[in-house]
Amino acid sequence: MNRAPVFANSPLDARRGLQERNAMSIDSRLTALGIALPAPAAPVAAYVPAVEANGLLHISGQLPFRADGSLITGRLGQDVTLEEGAEAAKRCGIMLIAQIRAALGGDLSRVERIVKLGAFIASTPDFTDQPKVANGASELMQAVFGDAGRHARSAVGVPVLPLGAAVEVDAIVAVRAL
Repeated sequence: MNRAPVFANSPLDARRGLQERNAMSIDSRLTALGIALPAPAAPVAAYVPAVEANGLLHISGQLPFRADGSLITGRLGQDVTLEEGAEAAKRCGIMLIAQIRAALGGDLSRVERIVKLGAFIASTPDFTDQPKVANGASELMQAVFGDAGRHARSAVGVPVLPLGAAVEVDAIVAVRAL
């Protein structure tokens, strides 16, 4: 006689099933969006890419690497257009997701919510469309994580970023405990 395990209908079992469906759903969304996550970028100085504490995953600022691995550089209002800036922010978002996946051992279903993004945009003093640039990362998070991707955000202009990058984005992510 085949019997289901005693705990087959437990809340823990149901949660695992939900997490598996969420992971598949996130992976399906990434595929549908034509996004293949790159290997997470290594830190360029003396810091770690992610720290998980008290249910929050803090992801260090990520730079905008193109699919070919080259860095998107320049300044908005000088030699980078608004559209190129938004694409750079999206590329930062893709790297954020790669870092989140790595920090969570490959399990994106642990993401409960993208809490906040901080977008830093290398720009001239007269450029004032930083929020439109940051939308590249914000819209990506919503497309990938659905309602859990809706977040608070800062978008600030700065004169220069590491390695001459056009944009840098960091994140705070609420995560489920193991």
